[in-house]
Amino acid sequence: MKIIITGGAGFIGTALVEYLLTHTEHQLLVVDKLTYAANLTELDQFKRHDKTNHRFQFIKADICDASQVQNIFASFQPNAIMHLAAESHVDRSLTDPAEFIQTNIIGSYTLLEASRQYWQQLSPAQQQQFRFLQVSTDEVFGDLADNKQNTGNALFTETNAYAPSSPYSASKASADHLVQAWHRSYGLPTIISYCSNNYGPNQHKEKLIPKAIAQLAQGLAVPIYGDGQQIRDWLYVKDHVAALYLILRQGQVGQRYAVGGNNQVTNIELVQKIADIIDAYAKEKPKQQQWPLLTTPRRNLIQFVSDRPGHDKCYGIDSTKIKQQLNWQPQYSLQQGLQSTVHNLLAKYGHN
Repeated sequence: MKIIITGGAGFIGTALVEYLLTHTEHQLLVVDKLTYAANLTELDQFKRHDKTNHRFQFIKADICDASQVQNIFASFQPNAIMHLAAESHVDRSLTDPAEFIQTNIIGSYTLLEASRQYWQQLSPAQQQQFRFLQVSTDEVFGDLADNKQNTGNALFTETNAYAPSSPYSASKASADHLVQAWHRSYGLPTIISYCSNNYGPNQHKEKLIPKAIAQLAQGLAVPIYGDGQQIRDWLYVKDHVAALYLILRQGQVGQRYAVGGNNQVTNIELVQKIADIIDAYAKEKPKQQQWPLLTTPRRNLIQFVSDRPGHDKCYGIDSTKIKQQLNWQPQYSLQQGLQSTVHNLLAKYGHN
């Protein structure tokens, strides 16, 4: 199989590429415009490790550029598209929404049109095999507390109504609607996946977990929005990418699959867990010069700051469908995933 992975230089994208290179024999083409969040180190490693197999290719391209995208389809001749390219940081969407509209909506439209035109000229057998996987987010459903009042669902499922709260989630919801319309109107074989909050090694430092690890390791304050009681469901990135490949291979065309970690905790509890892991690690390695001398637990470094606009109180995903229909199960508990992530990032900071 030949797979195009858009946004393959990002956090989830690089984890997906690593998974596919390790566990499959597919040929991969990463398409990424290399924004600030791109992981060039991981891309270079993929290139070095794949010198003999020639299964990995990379093209720097903007998915909003229709002619460039069409040329990529014509030359690579893919069997599947895994669409991860997106602007994804909520805070940035509040200050610069135009960038999110452009990439997440216009970019997705451009990619869908290129996929449709390419797919329509394939043979019937090739059309049957082709897949377009839209990787979405649970944030398109808005605040679980509000959504629950409307549906009675204790957790988000694939049937929840869309009710996005931020420019980011609204742009992802718009892209999802386009994907569904291209399936309904043109027959393009699409599938949509929703995921809860991802975390793991190599995540960009603007996100909560790597930011908390970096600050706490240096003995610096960690800002927490509002009262810290916002609840999120945390999904280890390796569990997520395994689910994505399963959905691509076994998911039913036109269906939607929700992927969660079954790890709902408040933001304050999450950061406290990270603080405790770092304290324990520092105690094991007391002679490391990089550790700042602290007289109190790192939990005391948590600082509450003004809440951000439109901040959803609660997210949580019910993964029953993918568990029952595709036999997927997360392999990492929150404690295991956090320990792996903390130790990985501390090693990068020299605390090893």
